[in-house]
Amino acid sequence: MKVASLFGTALLAAAVQAGVVPRDENTDGLTEPPALADLVEQAKAQIIDEVSENEAELRKRGVTPKCTVSKLAFRREYGSLTKAQRLAYVNAVKCLQSLPARTPASVAPGAKSRFDDFIVTHIQQTLSIHYSGIFQPWHRWFVYQYEKALRDECGYTGYQPYWDWPLYATSPETSPLFNGDPYSLGGNGEWIPHEGPIIVPPPGVAGDPIPLPAGTGSGFVTTGPFANMTVNLGPVGGLADTAPGPLGGLGYNPRGLKRDLGGAMNTRYANYTTVLRLLIQPNVDAFRHVSEGVPYTPEIGPHGGIHYTIGGDPGGDLFTSPGDPAFWVHHGQMDRMWAIWQALGNPFSNTRYTDLGSGRYAHQTWDNDPVSPLTNLDEVIDMGYAAPSTTVRDVMSTTGGEFCYFYL
Repeated sequence: MKVASLFGTALLAAAVQAGVVPRDENTDGLTEPPALADLVEQAKAQIIDEVSENEAELRKRGVTPKCTVSKLAFRREYGSLTKAQRLAYVNAVKCLQSLPARTPASVAPGAKSRFDDFIVTHIQQTLSIHYSGIFQPWHRWFVYQYEKALRDECGYTGYQPYWDWPLYATSPETSPLFNGDPYSLGGNGEWIPHEGPIIVPPPGVAGDPIPLPAGTGSGFVTTGPFANMTVNLGPVGGLADTAPGPLGGLGYNPRGLKRDLGGAMNTRYANYTTVLRLLIQPNVDAFRHVSEGVPYTPEIGPHGGIHYTIGGDPGGDLFTSPGDPAFWVHHGQMDRMWAIWQALGNPFSNTRYTDLGSGRYAHQTWDNDPVSPLTNLDEVIDMGYAAPSTTVRDVMSTTGGEFCYFYL
């Protein structure tokens, strides 16, 4: 490992443990603080050093490493891709939506495509994969398998892009992600005067309804590559005054894609100050508390904040949210935050690659209700009919197991 990288990471770990953290001098949270850019670069350097060292050590022992510096793939921010690269990604998503489903009709008659296979898996497991110890590993494998399907089944040669939340916080609807041009993920929904959504707990989950601010859309998406997209599954639940679809959301319920993008939620929950605060948390329990907030209180964190920034249908439904192509760039950023945070850990310890925490979100049930055991590294990450399953242990590092990627 390079001395500068080692020393820098050690200083960060010591500073966080002492309660001295980088400051964001921009009180509005809308300008990137130098400290944040430094942390991101430090994490990238740390990963490259670790991969290089591991490669050298394995080759000394006559072992061919799976992940090398030359093989290390970098996922990129959506707007940094060229138009050709964005178009290739969009076309791959549309290809996945055109391929036949692998989920049997007896399981989910509403699943009509490979894209839908991933939605079914998420619907079936929503209440066990959120606010639980498996949340981050499960979604890391979920996004990776989606990326793999785009590459293996649809000829995509790039990697899963991510949505850098604060970069377009004041107006996500005019960003390269959602401006409605041919290279975007489709535009905002048409403007319909409306009140903001009211999120409600799923059946069996405690909590009060939470009113959220309205976006600048609410109607059908009419511009961009997904203007004519059909949503087949859901809704399931999570929004007041929204009737569930047939068969608990697994039945066939064709309808158009709706969105309600706007800056109110994005600037409140996923600005630069929030991202910086996320990355300097001293342990995984604290990290997740910032990332996911507190269920069914106004503090929903950037995870929930960006889901409801997308809003609409299916984006505003916790269960069927993967049915909006925007889900995947959001969870690309969620994984990016975790991967960077892991890389910024104490260089003399690998606990961030093994520790799932001990707080309320570290258990097998939603917010540990009902009381349940802590999630462990040997638990299975079940992908249903969407993709192969694996274990938590095998996905804890983005450069271990089947993985060999990081983020720019």
